[in-house]
Amino acid sequence: MKKISSILFHRVFFIALALVVQVAALILMIGRFSNYFPELYGLTTALSAVAVLAIASGTNKPTYKIAWMIPIVFFPIFGMIFYFLLGSNRTSKRLTEKINQIDQRTTSFLTANKALLEELSKHDKQAGRQARYIQEQAGFPLYRHNFSQFYPLGELKFLEMKKELSKAQKYIFMEYFIITKGVMWDSILEILAEKAKQGVDVRLIYDDAGCILTLPHGYDRKLEALGIKTARFHPIVPVISPRLNNRDHRKLTVIDGHTGFTGGINLADEYINAFEKHGHWKDSGILIKGEAVWPLTTMFLAMWEYLTDTTEDYEQFRPVPPVQAAASEKAFIQPFGDSPFGREAVGETVYLNLINRAEDYIYINTPYLILEGEMITALCLAAKSGVDVRIVTPHIADKPFVHAVTRSYYQTLLKSGVRIYEYTPGFMHSKTFVADDKVAVVGTINLDYRSLYLHFENGVWLYKTESVLQIKDDFVQTLEFCLEMTVDLYYNLPAYKKMKRSVLRLFAPLL
Repeated sequence: MKKISSILFHRVFFIALALVVQVAALILMIGRFSNYFPELYGLTTALSAVAVLAIASGTNKPTYKIAWMIPIVFFPIFGMIFYFLLGSNRTSKRLTEKINQIDQRTTSFLTANKALLEELSKHDKQAGRQARYIQEQAGFPLYRHNFSQFYPLGELKFLEMKKELSKAQKYIFMEYFIITKGVMWDSILEILAEKAKQGVDVRLIYDDAGCILTLPHGYDRKLEALGIKTARFHPIVPVISPRLNNRDHRKLTVIDGHTGFTGGINLADEYINAFEKHGHWKDSGILIKGEAVWPLTTMFLAMWEYLTDTTEDYEQFRPVPPVQAAASEKAFIQPFGDSPFGREAVGETVYLNLINRAEDYIYINTPYLILEGEMITALCLAAKSGVDVRIVTPHIADKPFVHAVTRSYYQTLLKSGVRIYEYTPGFMHSKTFVADDKVAVVGTINLDYRSLYLHFENGVWLYKTESVLQIKDDFVQTLEFCLEMTVDLYYNLPAYKKMKRSVLRLFAPLL
């Protein structure tokens, strides 16, 4: 009874119930109108045809268009209504202006280093082009590399993060998609509360949808009572809205402006293997120190302004005196962010550039492999051209339908020479790219539609740092615990499984 009671009185139940009522009301209303006003039914059907044409001529990716056009064609009225409610990534004029103003302010505090960019370009033209794209199109400058450390497991990053948090003197900024009470979060919360008592400016942003099943309603108020300033990203309300599409998938920590953490690791026990959720959880993170932490700081402050309707004095958060650390003359680093409201799909472009410019190898860890045409073409062409392309995905699924879609892409890639492995001990959640012993990306960006186009994300581009080789070494070591996929495995699949994967693949962008 306790379990049933907890479900019935959980806010998820009330939100789900409200959404079901709205859907039922729409169905009833449409049914009534179609019975009493046949001409209105004909009009709405015609509007559905217009909607299909609008989708087809729009700027969204082809797979996203198909995923919405199918339900509109088969269920004209319902499909059209739900597309306009959930399918388009629209924002109000007021919200768009607000986001643009914050972006412009943030960019003014990120000074482009053209001389450094030219220096990198002279040394390596291809790397220079990648850095130029991130700097000029996404607005995040290039820096000389001071210090970075790659962590191949969540538990290793967790230990170091606690040490660094305990050293904070001025401020701690944390922004995460998922927070769950347990060993990891409870020990971090204890540090944050103590630092807040000491007068440190402690701020936390968490995604309300990501935490809807893991944190109780009103948890932000409990944190505020401990002195931790808290903001929820897009608080969930029981109304069908396009805002449900956009989530804050970032995972970053900034300490006093000179130390930053990011990667795939959320603040929950499965990420440090203190709790077994889907077998052994393979994840990764990175620590950076020096000037390059500043973009992470501005990213957080921009999100804070967006969520709290405040205006921050960014300059007061710059380290004073400036960070002093030995800089490498040959290594470079460039943290960057990605927004669903920006004109550029930054994460996707960075990944495509890495694939297209790889000469010897490119190794990829990703929890999901739900690809657009450009990404499939890039991976297949690289493999056909002699580049050693390898991808590691999970063996144990966190979302069975999504995992089935991931596997539906294997056959095309394998036939082109891409080598695919599944991490047999459990779930692969790491998001890393590494190529040619020179370049790598560590961050929060998955290879799926939502991560590439609908979520707020962040990553770190690395060039000839020691951490690049750490990422490669981890990938090679991980292969020892993987099962390599073959084309034969998919030719011999039962027909019903092939059909299931084909159908699911049609709706992959909506999963």
